[in-house]
Amino acid sequence: MKQFGLIGYPLSHSWSETFFTEKFRGAGLADYSYHLFPLPRLDEFPRFMNSHPGLNGFNVTIPYKERIIPFLDKLDRKAEEIGAVNTVIVRQEKTKKTLIGFNTDADGFIRSADFSGYSKALVLGTGGASRAVCYALRSLGISPVLVSRKPMESGVISYSDINLKLLTEVFLIINTTPCGMYPRIGTFPAIPYQYLSPRHSLYDLIYNPAETLFLKKGAEYGAKIQSGIAMLQCQGEIAFSLFIKAGSSTFICGIKEKD
Repeated sequence: MKQFGLIGYPLSHSWSETFFTEKFRGAGLADYSYHLFPLPRLDEFPRFMNSHPGLNGFNVTIPYKERIIPFLDKLDRKAEEIGAVNTVIVRQEKTKKTLIGFNTDADGFIRSADFSGYSKALVLGTGGASRAVCYALRSLGISPVLVSRKPMESGVISYSDINLKLLTEVFLIINTTPCGMYPRIGTFPAIPYQYLSPRHSLYDLIYNPAETLFLKKGAEYGAKIQSGIAMLQCQGEIAFSLFIKAGSSTFICGIKEKD
């Protein structure tokens, strides 16, 4: 049996088990299974791996996309450049298991929508998903402006810095935070929605619920909106391909040892 799954915490919002189970079934892969593995603390990860010796790979979600990296043996070039991992392949190499990290979020984001016509974007949040989105935006020639509740780095602004002037210059706003995600569906990022217009586009990486308060409030002012469902499907397709290729002898071509 080929075993795959998802680690993170909490996982009550996740549709991954349904997505991958249906993908495996549709591909006729009766010997592939997928399960959710909630890990309240990442220091439990070594014990988790020891208790699941048959695990062939897993996805990684909040809050561990960056923090999982020290536990891995190798990184795909893109995952290394982004600094975040959301898919891990477990390979048996000689006498030990090797954990190889990938990032499918960036390509999934690019494939999920048409971003032509934008030169700048406000990216709400600075976590692992934000890193992937910023990487994707730069590859498209779009300059990201990072927004954080506690800006600690140069070039990162606070939510209070988002004003009318800024919103007449930047028309793409992307939420990469879990704010508004199930079960906390009554929350939303603190931006001045009254300054939005039909020229603006709001993109929420959250897919559960399908329409967050962030998107609903944007739509009230005429902004175009998109949820994270398309990105979930696009990045999931890439992760699915990685899972299927996990047994290939050429699979790790292009993968480098971590520094």
